[in-house]
Amino acid sequence: MTTSRERLEAVGNQIPPLIALIVLWMLLWGEFSWLNLLVAFVVGIVVTVAFYLVPVQLSGRVHPLHAVVFFVRLILDIVRASIDVAWLAIQPKLVTSNAILAIRLHTRSDLILTWTAVATSIVPGSIVVDVDRESSILYLHVLDMHSAADIESFRRQVLDTEQRIVRGFGSREDVERMRGVPPANRRTARGADQNEQGPS
Repeated sequence: MTTSRERLEAVGNQIPPLIALIVLWMLLWGEFSWLNLLVAFVVGIVVTVAFYLVPVQLSGRVHPLHAVVFFVRLILDIVRASIDVAWLAIQPKLVTSNAILAIRLHTRSDLILTWTAVATSIVPGSIVVDVDRESSILYLHVLDMHSAADIESFRRQVLDTEQRIVRGFGSREDVERMRGVPPANRRTARGADQNEQGPS
């Protein structure tokens, strides 16, 4: 049994893909008309109903400063990694040591997991080859891994990317989990502190 709130959230989660389908339809036709808009809306409804996907729960939270930090750092990482990969390609004696790494993320959010995978894959030198959604593990093919220190450095980069995404777009539960304290425990701790202080 689902509550009316859960049904409303399920409908709300289908709105972004519906809007994306409408925009895509209009771009394919190359012109705006009310008829095209109506047809796009009908086609979008049919597609979202016939090819229903498990809704991704949006956090409903955006921290502007941390969001800017994430995008700026992502651009810098892309530039740095592009230079590194280009340098590898032009070396006269190219000796690479690639690796498949399994990196367990802290998040349990499908949205954060997906964004972390995409943000990591668009940086040259690594690509996500598989995802274990149940355990929040990313499997990545990574270039130029020569030592345990290189592996640990890359793992730290992925976890830092996850942390920046959580700070910018994650829910409060995601933020609490990144701090290493489950939300329930933190609430319990706060309640205990209040009980110890008592009325003033």
